[in-house]
Amino acid sequence: MQAEQPAWQLHAGGAAAGQGVTLGVLGGFRAITADFVWLRAHVIWETRDLPTTATLLRLCTTLDPRPLYFWLNGARIVAYDMTSWRIAAAGGYEVVPAAEQKRIEVEQAHLALQRLDEAGAYHPASADLWIERANIELNRLHDTAAAAASYRRAWEQPNAPYYAARLHAELLRRMGHTREALAWLTKLHPQLPPGDEAAGADLVLGRIRDLDR
Repeated sequence: MQAEQPAWQLHAGGAAAGQGVTLGVLGGFRAITADFVWLRAHVIWETRDLPTTATLLRLCTTLDPRPLYFWLNGARIVAYDMTSWRIAAAGGYEVVPAAEQKRIEVEQAHLALQRLDEAGAYHPASADLWIERANIELNRLHDTAAAAASYRRAWEQPNAPYYAARLHAELLRRMGHTREALAWLTKLHPQLPPGDEAAGADLVLGRIRDLDR
């Protein structure tokens, strides 16, 4: 598969005709081939070879877009690891100016969000994708409003984790939207099963009282 050729750039959806023929030939072997490509990507990842890692990450999801694992971990590598690699290659955190570090961080974050957008076409009801998006928006773009909206979207998906709803309220509180946070938690609390520790019904009740005060 010429994994060592970083110039082999694959674009979203596998639009190239030759590539489509290759995927057709693989047929039922696409899933297992994607697994092998992921293993190869992990080996290359350890060497911090950004172009080849990026190519293999895209190849994994082109071969088999069904595993969320490929999308989520690929987005994390793009947002976090590749940011560090680029700054290190430019001289390191002590050498690269803060403004340039920020530019790289934002650029990589947007590339990761693009990957998550592509994943949404295959997993339209995934809470995990929205949570990953919120994490990147909060921790890399420092966009609290966008992260709050994404945590809310995560909670709207089937089988969403309870903490997504709590994080939405917490970010509303951080932005000073106290009344909105109170209204959200007041509506949320009756939906929480009291016997489920993950639901955090008592925790939510405590936050309601704090916000009410």
